[in-house]
Amino acid sequence: MKRKPLFSVLASAAVLGTVLVSSCKKDGQPVADRALSASQIIPSNPTLSGVLGTGHTIADTIHLTSSVAWHLSGLVYVDSSDVLIIDAGTTIRGDLSSSSSVPGGGLVITRGAKILAQGTPTSPIVFTSAATTPVSGDWSGVVILGNASTNHSSRVQVEGIPTNPPADATFGGSVGTNDADNSGILQYVRIEYGGYELSADNEINGLTLAGVGSGTTIDFVEVFKSKDDSFEWFGGTVNASHLLSIDGLDDMFDTDNGYRGTISYALGVADTTRADKSTSNGFESDNNATGTTATPLTNPTYNFVTIVGLPNAAKASITNGAPSGTGKYGRAAHLRRNARFTINNSIFLGYNYGLSQDLQLGNTTGTFTGNFVHAFINPFTTESNGTSFVAIAAPGNTRDSSAVPTAKGWLPAPFSRSAITNFVPNAITSAAKAAGAFPTGSTTWASSGTWVRLQ
Repeated sequence: MKRKPLFSVLASAAVLGTVLVSSCKKDGQPVADRALSASQIIPSNPTLSGVLGTGHTIADTIHLTSSVAWHLSGLVYVDSSDVLIIDAGTTIRGDLSSSSSVPGGGLVITRGAKILAQGTPTSPIVFTSAATTPVSGDWSGVVILGNASTNHSSRVQVEGIPTNPPADATFGGSVGTNDADNSGILQYVRIEYGGYELSADNEINGLTLAGVGSGTTIDFVEVFKSKDDSFEWFGGTVNASHLLSIDGLDDMFDTDNGYRGTISYALGVADTTRADKSTSNGFESDNNATGTTATPLTNPTYNFVTIVGLPNAAKASITNGAPSGTGKYGRAAHLRRNARFTINNSIFLGYNYGLSQDLQLGNTTGTFTGNFVHAFINPFTTESNGTSFVAIAAPGNTRDSSAVPTAKGWLPAPFSRSAITNFVPNAITSAAKAAGAFPTGSTTWASSGTWVRLQ
């Protein structure tokens, strides 16, 4: 495949007159499974485009410093075997799409490449829109592609990417072979106003993790006002913790194609002013699109999660919501198409249906333990593709069908964005106090510093 590199000739950093400075690894210090190159490339142009790196002959290390106002012009790819370092405090702006068929700025970490984006609570790394007045979907988002196994029969191109990209945009590997694959680190990173729809059901999310392995670190990451899902996992084994999904259009946390990691300490808050035409949920999980028993089966574990939907049944029941005129809200968790799951010590409220197992395409099974689930109609159900909802027993969990989601007092003010403490469980019972994204009142991970944005 023909490459279109950002830098046509890069025999060394001296070619560009750049030398590594600040907070970087010394020559030979390992990053994951290989050493950094002795010299690092700081791009001379703040507007990035095409493919970063020079192909497979040289392992390039590309370094984005916090002193530069970086822009992504269209989809920017980090080539296989290369490393992208982003300093704490760096802001990267995605330029707007030039047409409905051309994605706006976005970042794609290809298989074998790595991203090392390590912000701090007070100096986060921010991906955002280049617009003066930003709105959801201004730019494409962040995509990480790995070699970990999926239940596709072979490697496939990640969704939302146009055909014939300038770099390899496929993901996945054979079962078990690459499940410890390392695509790098995201820590204290905020991704704002991303999301792009190439065609119906073919979108880039706020953060897409496709075939990403367990050697990768995803910790302290927020997606704010994505135009599609906030977070979506396509297969892979990466664990993720300390996540925030705020005002995503579609699903907050979406797992598909054999994802088998653990998601811990996560807060999802619905946008009450808009909903997606495909139905907006807290969790959505599928084994695959047709509900086969292809292995590995999708089987995520959710621990200590808080999902906040709508403040009343009228809002939860709309079918004509903005922006499409056909937007609607669905369930706190839509578990379907032969997926497996484990959901522990979590709090859900503000949807017509809470945790719902959809049995239309395959036997969706799993366990619910120690959860607190509110729903305007029924907290625990089975269903068949949005019809024939049947209440099911869920021993060891607490349910509520009050007209007011806060009637039981599990959370003090979940429909207010004024402070993170509004999402801390009240001491109604010892079990409730120990559930959700901030068990026993521990808000430190989301309240220290300036990295979290609620509005």
